[in-house]
Amino acid sequence: MKKHLGVVVLACAALFAGNAKASDTSNGVYANDWLVRLRAIEIMPQVSAGGALGTLNANVNNSMVPELDITYMIRDQIGVELILGTSRHQVTSSIGGLGGVSVLPPTLLLQYHFNHAGKVRPYVGAGINYTYFYNDKLKAGDTPVSIKHSSFGPAIQAGVDVQVAKNLFVNADLKKIWMRTSASAGGTDLGSLKIDPWVLGLGVGMKF
Repeated sequence: MKKHLGVVVLACAALFAGNAKASDTSNGVYANDWLVRLRAIEIMPQVSAGGALGTLNANVNNSMVPELDITYMIRDQIGVELILGTSRHQVTSSIGGLGGVSVLPPTLLLQYHFNHAGKVRPYVGAGINYTYFYNDKLKAGDTPVSIKHSSFGPAIQAGVDVQVAKNLFVNADLKKIWMRTSASAGGTDLGSLKIDPWVLGLGVGMKF
């Protein structure tokens, strides 16, 4: 009888533990979870230019675009995030507009999530971006301007997810991305252009 009672107690304890675990994981994020966010982002270049571009006070305008990012939680508190988005910018100078260029900066970040089991989950991240400049239509007067089309640079971020339903959350995110290029016209070096934007994002996300 005692043996049978012990089996029943152990079974009930196992069932309670399983239910408790299920209840605990209704909030927060855990190892092997996927997080997919869609944000509206404001890209705010912090431009510094060298050479002739510096003399001409070259600048790059802000842009607002959608952004998709995907995070995989490799541990309860540690995730890897891939950020995808593209934007179009106009390059200006003291002699007028120099034209437009599109920017594609896929960025990979290693994140640490604070309070991962709660509903309000701040996080920080650091990683690397590869920036590809394309569809450039740049001219200095009537002279076409050529630019270096790729660069690598660091990236950092801080943000917060706020859970509003079992698998749905809202998100606010701030990133700093270092990106740069250089330009030439008619074989003459025009100098460097550091864009280095702050990227502010607001959006929604799903946990899978």
